[in-house]
Amino acid sequence: MTFRARHLLGIEHLAPDEIRTVLDLAETYVDLNRRTVKHSDALSGMTQINMFFENSTRTQASFELAGKRLGADVMNMSVAHSSVKKGETLIDTALTLNAMHPDLLVVRHPASGAVDLLAQKVNCAVLNAGDGRHEHPTQALLDALTIRRAKGRIQRLTVAICGDIAHSRVARSNLILLGKMENRIRLIGPPTLMPSGVADLGCEVYEDMREGLRDCDVVMMLRLQKERMDGGFIPSEREYYHR
Repeated sequence: MTFRARHLLGIEHLAPDEIRTVLDLAETYVDLNRRTVKHSDALSGMTQINMFFENSTRTQASFELAGKRLGADVMNMSVAHSSVKKGETLIDTALTLNAMHPDLLVVRHPASGAVDLLAQKVNCAVLNAGDGRHEHPTQALLDALTIRRAKGRIQRLTVAICGDIAHSRVARSNLILLGKMENRIRLIGPPTLMPSGVADLGCEVYEDMREGLRDCDVVMMLRLQKERMDGGFIPSEREYYHR
């Protein structure tokens, strides 16, 4: 099938059949990673630049390894030592990188919408590796693949998402993806960690963990996103985990 968009900025832009196609393709690379020779030429001759404005060793390493195994020339841009630290704007950075003619930018940024802005200024494909509280589409696709491999399907399941849902871009992307695939979604956590407008999301909301987990097929646990909190959302971590 032909995808409608050249970028992957969020799950909300993907149709259900596009999600299935991505998962089917991902299955082939699961098999490839089990072989002695793990390389493919799918991205041969292409240049991939990883731009991480937030630290994430695991995510950056996974994108670097994936790009190399697919045959791309991969460059990691060290934001800590870049012109961004000297006052260069995101648009300035985008225009500079665009002049290098990369084929793919993998971008993580602490501000929601920053990756979308950058995608408007460059001529290459842009992949969102997480932007603020907005979305983390590749994590949601990976979660969907994990669910499908464990359960044999990604439709019509009861899935519980537990913890700090309000500040989690992973939760947002999973909510969108699971909703597109006709799943029953439960959100479990204290009211202060629920997103605004939760009643309009079409999810079941629980404060009690035992009640919320009853008869669930899949459980997703989220950590406290303390780096995105700007107030006292819970009395203490000890009380939060006790409940």
